[in-house]
Amino acid sequence: MLVYSLKRLLLMLPTLFGVLLLTFVVIQFVPGGPVEQYLAEAKAGVAGVGGAGGGGSGAEGGLSYRGAQGVDPKRLEQAKALYGFDKPAPERFWQMLSQFARFDLGTSFFQNRKVSELIWEKLPVSMSLGLWTFFISYLVAVPLGISKAVNAGSRFDLVTSFVVLIGFAIPGFVLGVALLVVFGGQLQWFPLRGLVSANWESLSWGARIADYLWHIAMPVTAMVMSSFATIAILTKNSFLEEIRKQYVLTARAKGLPERKVLWKHVMRNALIPIVTGFPAAFIGAFFTGSLLIETQFSLDGLGLLSYESVIRRDYPVVMGTLYLFTLIGLVTKLVSDLCYAWVDPRVTFD
Repeated sequence: MLVYSLKRLLLMLPTLFGVLLLTFVVIQFVPGGPVEQYLAEAKAGVAGVGGAGGGGSGAEGGLSYRGAQGVDPKRLEQAKALYGFDKPAPERFWQMLSQFARFDLGTSFFQNRKVSELIWEKLPVSMSLGLWTFFISYLVAVPLGISKAVNAGSRFDLVTSFVVLIGFAIPGFVLGVALLVVFGGQLQWFPLRGLVSANWESLSWGARIADYLWHIAMPVTAMVMSSFATIAILTKNSFLEEIRKQYVLTARAKGLPERKVLWKHVMRNALIPIVTGFPAAFIGAFFTGSLLIETQFSLDGLGLLSYESVIRRDYPVVMGTLYLFTLIGLVTKLVSDLCYAWVDPRVTFD
């Protein structure tokens, strides 16, 4: 397993390099880069709003700027130097890689702050959504899937399957819109935006917890449905597959109680695909922001940060978050594979 782990770690390097290179090349041809935005602001008399601090960060930009037509060449060169675009694209790419190798994610063009600081600032909001989604999905979906497998074909199984499939078929952002319109707009039971109320700091601890849960109810509900349905169906199918195997028939023939057969023998094998997904799901709960949900409910998290960075062409934030999340995803995938071999001794990587 050590040799396998070392091979996987070495393979992460070309994979990460390929992801960064492909993204870098693609965004070279995206119009409306930061230089264009800077010049547009300069024309409107608000030059400098974008802020300095992006120069020399090694981030990417377009190869040409059509918005520069009719602009003073000196001003154009100053704008390119401000954002580091006065250097050739290959030089900027290698400079970016050298920074990433030191885990320096660069500086935002338009917020004049370290990308790592921005991620750390937005992380609590995405964690709030992700952790609640993770725990609710597993704590409810796994027991539900087991009950559906034990009572396969019953009315309970049919009704819950219908409800679960409806939840799976409805996209999270569509459910979010429905929740906002019905429970936030018409009935006004829940707030429409934000993670806490404006007077949250002045509330008691009990009132703070209640206020937080009041705000988080609708966005978490919108995020839970699809993952909840997937885990429930996966658990049911895993249990049904194990229940039909020969060792279960043998255990029953020996006179073992049904409860012992299910919870001691079937459970250990049926939960293998569920347990091995824990590392990826748990890490994803920390770092995976939901763009549409965060935008709908005005939650300032990683999803909204990524969206705004793409729209504003804030390339250091785009590439810095891409690098960090890709690296975390590759390591988490390796941990998941190793957990599979740890949980199931029959699996080897020889």
